[in-house]
Order: sequence, then structure tokens, then C-alpha cells
Amino acid sequence: MRRDAKANKTRLQESDIPKLWILSPTASPALLSSFNVNQKLGWLPGVYFLGDALRTAIVAIHQLPQTPETLWLRILGRGSVQSQAIVELSALPSLHPYKQATLELVYNLRQNLRINQNLESDDQELIMRLEPLYQQDREKAKLEGRQEGRQEGRQEGRQEGKQEGQQDLIIRLLNRRFGEIDAALIERIRGLSLEQLSILGETLLDFSVVADLEAWLNQQAG
Repeated sequence: MRRDAKANKTRLQESDIPKLWILSPTASPALLSSFNVNQKLGWLPGVYFLGDALRTAIVAIHQLPQTPETLWLRILGRGSVQSQAIVELSALPSLHPYKQATLELVYNLRQNLRINQNLESDDQELIMRLEPLYQQDREKAKLEGRQEGRQEGRQEGRQEGKQEGQQDLIIRLLNRRFGEIDAALIERIRGLSLEQLSILGETLLDFSVVADLEAWLNQQAG
């Protein structure tokens, strides 16, 4: 980046230069001292910086304060720190963006576990810890679906609602994986059957680039 800026005779902003953030569930005082870290004014407890030239910081997750802003980081902690974070997550309203996004990530991890049995033990443990929250959300969705079905009195309404929900979930997962995908691809996804959507939910974890998604959709069309 520095060479390109010099070659193009442009000014490289310090804020544009990447930093390395090391997330550690725990970090002892002796370990932190060995890196000669320092704490900067205005940053939360638990965030330690190495020398400015190294552009590196260590986040000791167990030292972070219990605030909504640190919730996702604390979910990556261990023991009581992680347990408390999951309790806070469970207490959030069902439509809270943190809760919805976390459930999507858990869904992604669960699907990955079905395909890849070599997940890190920390990932498997996190899935187990979040499993009750995931199941609670699934049961709520089923209950809402049954209530909607009784009110409308039509099986077709429940089926369409389930299919639309599956479409929205898969599109969100694809957007998280590849960035905003093309509107034409979204339209093709919305044209899939419920069975095809279920297969895509498992298969998308194997996609490396958007072209893999396009090839899969072409195969389904064929």
C-alpha cells in the first residue's frame, strides 16, 4: 500500500492501513507484559496495544466490560464469561438484530458441522451452548406458523410463509458470505422449491465464489 501510494503520488491515510487484532479468551498479566503492551485513552478495559509500528492489538475477552457493545466478543470467551454473554443474548427481544444474526450464524455452524466433522472443539462447544436458544427460536417459529395457519385456515399460507422465510434466510447467508449478491440471482433463488432451498442451505457452505452458486442454480434449472 505504501509502495502504491508512492508510485501513484497519493497520500496514504493512517486509518487505511490494516491492523491486526488478536482475540484471546484469556490473557494473563505475565503474557501481556511479555508483549510490552499499553492501554490507550478512550479504549475499553481488556484492549491492549503493541508498539505503534506493529499496528497490532490484543483483546483479552475476559476483561471486557459487560455491555451490549462487547456481547459478540464475549460469546467467543470461555466458561462463565461465555455463559453470561449467552444469558444476555437470550434476554434480548426476538427481533433484536444481535439475536437474529447470532441465530443465523448458529444455523450456519450447524450446517457446517453436518458436512465437516473436523470442526474445532471451541466451535462445537459454542454450538452446544447456543443450542437451547436455537431450539427456542425454532419452536417459536413453529408456534407462530401454527397460529397463523389456524387464523387463515389454509395449509397453503403456512407453506408459503415457511418457503419465504427459508428464502430470506438463505439470501442473508449468501450476502454475508459473498457480499450483496446480484438481484437476478436473488430472483432465481426465490423461484426454488422448498426442497431445493433446503438442499441449497446445506450446499452453500461448499461455495467459494459466486460462480459456484450460479453453477448450482444452472444445474437445478437443467
